[in-house]
Amino acid sequence: MRVEVDDYHTGGEPFRIVTAGVPPLAGTTILERRRYAREHLDAYRRFLVFEPRGHADMYGCHVVPPNDSGADVGVVFFHNEGYSTACGHGTIALVTWALDTGVVERREGENHVTVDVPSGRVQTWATVEDGRVRSVRFRNVPSYVWARDVPAAGRRVDVAFGGAFYATVEERVEPAELARLIALGRELKAALEAEHDVVHPLEPELRDVYGVIFWQHEADEPLTQRNVTVFADGEVDRSPCGSGTSARLALLHDQGRLAVGEELRHRSIVGSEFVGRVVAEAEVAGRPAVVTEVEGTAYRTGRASFELDPDDPLGEGFLLR
Repeated sequence: MRVEVDDYHTGGEPFRIVTAGVPPLAGTTILERRRYAREHLDAYRRFLVFEPRGHADMYGCHVVPPNDSGADVGVVFFHNEGYSTACGHGTIALVTWALDTGVVERREGENHVTVDVPSGRVQTWATVEDGRVRSVRFRNVPSYVWARDVPAAGRRVDVAFGGAFYATVEERVEPAELARLIALGRELKAALEAEHDVVHPLEPELRDVYGVIFWQHEADEPLTQRNVTVFADGEVDRSPCGSGTSARLALLHDQGRLAVGEELRHRSIVGSEFVGRVVAEAEVAGRPAVVTEVEGTAYRTGRASFELDPDDPLGEGFLLR
């Protein structure tokens, strides 16, 4: 086995893009290809995400054809637990990669790139200056509040959809608190999965709480928050979490604290920042919803060709956490 990848990071969160070595993902839609990857090609996810080539907080994707000619590229995201329905930091990195490599033609100024992700079709705009992608802004699928004050593990959390479902709870967000937040995130996620049927009203494959967002207000900075998202199997997002930012925007708008056109400066536990905004009100199966945009920057970190030695007893991958 030999798999080639290009690596990027967005706000500190890694994103590994498969460029060669994986069989085609069968299917005619992104959701069908995601299902095929999960059922038939999961060894490649473990090979690329797990140690010794990756780590418990690695993230990546398979690049696939879009659902139809209305999009430029399709993507199936993967992480330490499986396959997500959305990934904002990954979308920013993928669009940057597509323009860097010529998959989509790059030109000075604003470049419009349409991406099919498992949760739907995402419009993006990349700003190119002096031949380099400086930032990517994506318009997410409609985001909405699933429920407020949901009981879980002795706490009350708010649950919102931003391409995936997130529980959110106010907590002190500091690196010194990370071990406690990981444990709490796992506990809350497990309780929500056991006690509540969280499912999208229009697409039953979009279900279950993907992650827990711990957030705090930044002192003396209105409409600025710091967060850390614990998702999948205790994975920690180094970025401000793109789809999680959309979920937070939906909650803030629902509370009357963020109007259409206003911006949220959303910072991560490592200090990186996304800018999110509500651009319109919408509706999802009769529920009030919002259309959001999130902007950030991705950077290339390298290129690799990974091999599997048939004599290596650990070569297929392992995780200590």
